Amino acid sequence: MIKKFTVRINKKSHTVTVDENMPLLWVLRDVLDMKGTKYGCGVGSCGACTVHLNGDAVRSCQLPISALANQDITTIEGLSVKGDHPVQKAWIDVDVAQCGYCQSGQIMSAAALLKNTPKPTEEDIENFMTGNICRCGTYTRIKKAIQLAAASK
Repeated sequence: MIKKFTVRINKKSHTVTVDENMPLLWVLRDVLDMKGTKYGCGVGSCGACTVHLNGDAVRSCQLPISALANQDITTIEGLSVKGDHPVQKAWIDVDVAQCGYCQSGQIMSAAALLKNTPKPTEEDIENFMTGNICRCGTYTRIKKAIQLAAASK
């Protein structure tokens, strides 16, 4: 059923009129023209569509818009106004990206990890990041960037 929803994304309210079952991913990309969150698998398995919901990393392809009232949503565009979040800076310093497609989801997951576990062990990083797939296999650089971001805080 088509309804009007007001959602808070990157600290701004947005009102959209969409089907109540439309996933947040498609609201972001197709309705609000926020292209930083990527479509990967559509079933929540790859992590490309990761955003923060009340500070926790979640898969936006699995969240219906109807479930998001009074929630704080942060996308890659809202992680840092200047792109200077410690994880973003570490990603550049380590030159993590190869093709880059999965990187916004990887960065959002890494930022959520460091928010809850400021000094993660290698095992913490591996366990938390397991749901984020990188087809290019940059996992070693991803881990190194997370460690660098943790050390810089």
